[in-house]
Amino acid sequence: MFKKYPDLKTIETRPRQYYYSEETEAFEAEQVTVISTETKKALTEHDLYPKLGNYLWSSLDIYSMRIDELRSKNNRGAGGNRWLYPDIVGMIDLTTSWERISVEAAKASGVERASLSSFEVKLKLNRSNVREAFFQTVSNSSWANSSYLVASEITEDAMTELRLLSGAHGIGFILLNVDEPSESQILVPVKERLQADWNLLNRLATENSDAKKYVKSIRDFHLTGETQKSNWNLVPKD
Repeated sequence: MFKKYPDLKTIETRPRQYYYSEETEAFEAEQVTVISTETKKALTEHDLYPKLGNYLWSSLDIYSMRIDELRSKNNRGAGGNRWLYPDIVGMIDLTTSWERISVEAAKASGVERASLSSFEVKLKLNRSNVREAFFQTVSNSSWANSSYLVASEITEDAMTELRLLSGAHGIGFILLNVDEPSESQILVPVKERLQADWNLLNRLATENSDAKKYVKSIRDFHLTGETQKSNWNLVPKD
C-alpha cells in the first residue's frame, strides 16, 4: 500500500492512524506528536469500563456492573466512604455446566454457587501512583472472592512493584487492551478467598444504590438458579 501511495504515512499507535503528507520528516514528527497527544486525551477512565466488561464476559464468563460512587448516601461525612467501592463488581456462575440435580444438591447444602469479584480501574500505572492504586484496591475489594487492579498502561517499574505487593495481598492485575478487549491479559494471577465477606457487602449495599442492585442480582441468582443478563449493565448486548 505504501509503494502505491508514497505520501501515505502512519502513526505507530493503536489504533493505527494514517495521514497524507509531503512535508519534511521534522514537520511530520511534530504533527504525529500532536495527533498522538489528542488521542490519549480523548480516553478517560470511564471509557475503560465497557471495554473491561466486554473482556470479563467474553473471556472469563463474568457478569459485571458499574458501581457509581456518586450514588452513595455520604451520610458519614466527607471522606466517610473513601475507598469503599470498587469501580466494577462481578459474579461468576460456578454451576453453569452442572447437571440440574447437582445444582439442586448444592443449593440445599449451602455450597457456594457463585464467585464474587471486584475491579479497580486506572488509565495508567507508574511508579508514582502504583502503591496508592494497589492499596485502594485492597481497601475496596476485601469482601470479594477475587480482587483485581486493572489498567490500560503500566510502566516496567510499576509492574515490578505490583508483583511484590500482589504476592503479599493476593490482588490480581489485568492489563486491558483498549482496542481489542478480548486480547487483554491477566499479568498477575489472583489469590481467591474461599468466602465473600457479607458484612462488608451489606455495608456497600446500605450506602450505595448500585451496590444494592448488585446484591439483589446475587440474591436472585441464588433463589432462581438463573442469571438475567439485563441486570448486569456491562455485559455486552447480543
